[in-house]
Amino acid sequence: ECWEMVVECILSGIMSVNGKKVLHMDRNPYYGGESASITPLEDLYKRFKIPGSPPESMGRGRDWNVDLIPKFLMANGLMGLFEKRRFRKFLVYVANFDEKDPRTFEGIDPKKTTMREVYKKFDLGQDVIDFTGHALALYRTDDYLDQPCYETINRIKLYSESLARYGKSPYLYPLYGLGELPQGFARLSAIYGGTYMLNKPIEEIIVQNGKVIGVKSEGEIARCKQLICDPSYVKDRVEKVGQVIRVICILSHPIKNTNDANSCQIIIPQNQVNRKSDIYVCMISFAHNVAAQGKYIAIVSTTVETKEPEKEIRPALELLEPIEQKFVSISDLLVPKDLGMESQIFISRTYDATTHFETTCDDIKNIYKRMTGSEFDFEEMKRKKNDIYGED
Repeated sequence: ECWEMVVECILSGIMSVNGKKVLHMDRNPYYGGESASITPLEDLYKRFKIPGSPPESMGRGRDWNVDLIPKFLMANGLMGLFEKRRFRKFLVYVANFDEKDPRTFEGIDPKKTTMREVYKKFDLGQDVIDFTGHALALYRTDDYLDQPCYETINRIKLYSESLARYGKSPYLYPLYGLGELPQGFARLSAIYGGTYMLNKPIEEIIVQNGKVIGVKSEGEIARCKQLICDPSYVKDRVEKVGQVIRVICILSHPIKNTNDANSCQIIIPQNQVNRKSDIYVCMISFAHNVAAQGKYIAIVSTTVETKEPEKEIRPALELLEPIEQKFVSISDLLVPKDLGMESQIFISRTYDATTHFETTCDDIKNIYKRMTGSEFDFEEMKRKKNDIYGED
């Protein structure tokens, strides 16, 4: 169960570096909640109540490390990606765009001109617009079209700079699965004096005069001034805003039309399948030490819009055929009812359907600001780390 806790693991690392005294308790025997990497493969079959054992064709069970909620990390870092002249012109404009230098605006007012108008200026067609908005800028709906273009231009900039830094793809995925990520921050927290307790059942969150004062576990109370947790610990303080369907698919082949890539991310824009929300496909493989030799794991996810969620993801499953084994889950999207300023209980949101890390990063920065009153400054954190360990 490692992913739902990744927000908490990262924040505990950040808060420890900031000099806070951190106690991190987890009811699970491993780091990280919902975001877990499940190993061996037999455990995945059990978790999804699939009868019997995995067939021999799946290889050794311990060669598998399946992330329940995969997220690619954008690797911030020009583009041999598209040669179409109009699109290329648009991308060059974005690359040169500098909010501090009005000469780069070319008649566009970043705070007033809408993105729809910008697309029109560059004469981009509907397919290219869908691709840019959903696959590059990572929007999940088309509302952004009628908003000032400034935010979208910066999002596309992040994508192209990430691509420039890493060549073929702007995304990173850790070897052995995402379970490594919360563990890294857990180690960071421990280095700075944080304490970790796994396998600790949480019996009660103790609140006095509307403010959290501690957590009760196995009859003992750990006192605290602030508490960070995921929605599963505080069901009365969160509300359901929707559902996400995820299907983990095991394949013995790469996805068609991806140049036999051993990892990829596919975003099917909502427009193209008559939906309100995009469908995401994240594929990783034995190359990431998460599957047996020659095997691929594709995870399809989207926001549920109808009473038949499995029908909704059919366009994505068709891209993956033939599928050796499917594991289907539908989970509630839960968000905190309030910002936690009074109670000092700061609750993360459940993971959405996206296969990139951007919305999770937003949640981390948001909770940090609510807890400390200031914006998260990554450079400041690097300075603190370098003061202790020297430069990398």
